[in-house]
Parts: sequence; structure tokens; C-alpha cells
Amino acid sequence: MCQTERQRIQVKELSAQIINYYHARGKRAVFQLGADCKFIIISQAPGKKVDTTGIPWDDMSGRTLKNWLGVTDAQFYNPQLFSIMPIDFCYPGKGLHGDLPPDKSCADIWHPQILAQMKAAPVRLLIGKYAIDYYLGASQRSSLAETIRNFKSYLPLYFPLIHPSPRNKKWLADHPWFLNETIPYLRSMVAAKV
Repeated sequence: MCQTERQRIQVKELSAQIINYYHARGKRAVFQLGADCKFIIISQAPGKKVDTTGIPWDDMSGRTLKNWLGVTDAQFYNPQLFSIMPIDFCYPGKGLHGDLPPDKSCADIWHPQILAQMKAAPVRLLIGKYAIDYYLGASQRSSLAETIRNFKSYLPLYFPLIHPSPRNKKWLADHPWFLNETIPYLRSMVAAKV
């Protein structure tokens, strides 16, 4: 059995472990894994709608993200192209001002195991502050905007992005360079690998 086939089997086994882990706790894990993916989308946690459908990014934020990436649904949901690995694999519940924060201990448990099964080093698209904080830590710039604006300094492994939530419309309006410079670069990079 070749290394790639072994990794694919291990990823399937790991996926089953993750599903069972959350199912035993009465929760639904929402993610997508492929051993030879080109990109890993790392974000906070599934929202309520995604928790209901069980389809990653099946909401307004997902439509925006796919548009930013310049991909179709078929491409986005192809695990050979995109793995989807949130900080917390299940819906964390409703808070006072939106969803509760993701449980970082989920990333501590599962991310190293998942990343160890990846065939190559896929680009990690860090979507939103929780993912950026988790993976970039002290290497971040003075603000979220400056970290995202200086995305090239984190490549080829990481690409920090604002979360595509409708709640971030003001941030996007205040930082026009994101849609004018960052997104075209992202689309070009994705197109070259997809």
C-alpha cells in the first residue's frame, strides 16, 4: 500500500473518531477532510444553520467565502481540494451577542492528528480572529487588519483572512484594500492549485 493510500485510510478513520467523539457528547461535528487537499479552511466553529444541515459553510458566510475563493460548490466540497477544519467542530451555542466562542481544546485534540495525516503542507486559510489567534499567536501584527494586510509574510503556510460574516460589512468598508488587493491575490493562488 502506498503512502498516499495509507494516509487516505487514516484520514477516514480519524474522521470516524471525530464524529463518534462528538456524537457521544450529543453534538454534531461538521468538517471535511482530505489527505491530499490543497487548502485547509480553518475557522471558528459551525453556526446554527450549518449545525442543522451538517454541511460546512452552508450559510451566507459560506457563499461569501466561496466567492472570495472563486470556486464552485463542487470545488469547495471536494476534499481533494479543500479540507475544512474548524477550531471547534460543533456549534458552541448561542451567546449574548451571537454565537459563543469556539472551544479551543477541540483544536488541541484534533488538529495535530489531522495535520499529521496530510500528504503535503496545504495552505492553511485562517478565517477570522479565533483561527488567526490560534495559529499565528505572537507573530501577529499590531491589529487584526494589519495581520491580514500583511498576509504575504505568513505564506506559503498560512493565509489570514477576515471572517466573511455579514457582521463584518463595516470592517470591509473600512478596509477597501481587502477586496481590492487581498481577494484577487487569494483567487489567483486558488486558481493555480484548483
